[in-house]
Amino acid sequence: MPAADPHPSPAPPAAWRDRKRYVWLLGLAVPTLPFQAAGLVALSGQNAFWWWGPVFAFGIIPVLDHVIGTDAGNPPEEAMKGLEEDRYYRWCTFLYLPLQYTALIWACWMWTQDTLSPASAVGLALTTGVVAGVAINTAHELGHKKEANERLLARIALAQTAYGHFYVEHNHGHHVRVATREDPASSRLGESFWGFLPRTVYGGAVSAWQLEARRLRRRGRLVWSPHNDVLTAWAGTFALFASLAVAFGSAVLPYLVVQAVAGIVLLESVNYLEHYGLLRQRRPDGRYERVAPRHSWNSNNTTSNIFLYQLQRHSDHHANPLRRYQTLRHVDEAPQLPSGYATMIVVAWIPPLWRHVMDHRVLTHYAGELGRANIRPGREQRYGAIAGVQRP
Repeated sequence: MPAADPHPSPAPPAAWRDRKRYVWLLGLAVPTLPFQAAGLVALSGQNAFWWWGPVFAFGIIPVLDHVIGTDAGNPPEEAMKGLEEDRYYRWCTFLYLPLQYTALIWACWMWTQDTLSPASAVGLALTTGVVAGVAINTAHELGHKKEANERLLARIALAQTAYGHFYVEHNHGHHVRVATREDPASSRLGESFWGFLPRTVYGGAVSAWQLEARRLRRRGRLVWSPHNDVLTAWAGTFALFASLAVAFGSAVLPYLVVQAVAGIVLLESVNYLEHYGLLRQRRPDGRYERVAPRHSWNSNNTTSNIFLYQLQRHSDHHANPLRRYQTLRHVDEAPQLPSGYATMIVVAWIPPLWRHVMDHRVLTHYAGELGRANIRPGREQRYGAIAGVQRP
């Protein structure tokens, strides 16, 4: 009988498995929110459930974020390639779109029925707006990819909110200028969300048009032409809304506007959170330093990450824009939000509460060195006084 090896080789590591693999399907619950609302109304007899979308997004999800907590785990490097190539994860995003548009068409039909009171109809519009807002995030995931079918699906997802220019501005504007004073989608220390909102909506549209015009001129094409991705995106929304008005009557148009505005506000609320007060520094040659994890606020709250396809791991997204959601990593260097996006959006809507929660975190992130932060013009003296008090 051979002697036992005194130095046996270690057992090979077990193959890594994504414990959230099937949990990602929960993201498809969002486009069914209007149907969930109808079911809850039928079961309870309470018309207040037509407002189920906002309750779910800003009531249920924050509670689950608190109860379930955070997960900072990352997939191992050797698993990344297989995760990226697994088409299952793509279908988790692809399927959002048919559910999204089924819900929109059904909502249009409901708005033409005599069964909804005005308050219930507005509630359904806001519930549909939550679907539309998360659809912009789904478009964000799809629009960064190289495959033409995914980029097309991104543009289709954006049509519901009339925000198709986001496809151009986000990829070619925001990702270049992020965490700088020139970026309309990067909020400034001391800037309220309600001050940021008109600046980012207007600035984003102008930026998208300028970027697209420059691209077309470089290629020797007319700006006012079918080659203009901004024009075709807006035309797609016009065609969608016109088709729904023809099919269901012009009475649906005000509700289509309400749900689109709600979706836009939801998106821009997220933009407000992601880079608040953070600033890339100028190099000696006058150019900005490379984007680093310290230029984005992150959150590892599990529930919000599931429903937002890990958008909250925003630092890794900016470092690796082509990386798919299932492989985005937690980065220790990135500053962390105190809670998930669902909670922080509500905090952002209340400026005094937001300043109380976030301003000192920005100042701490920069160790009281005020000149390194992205400050709203005119607020330097106020924050200088605060920083002076905080210094030991």
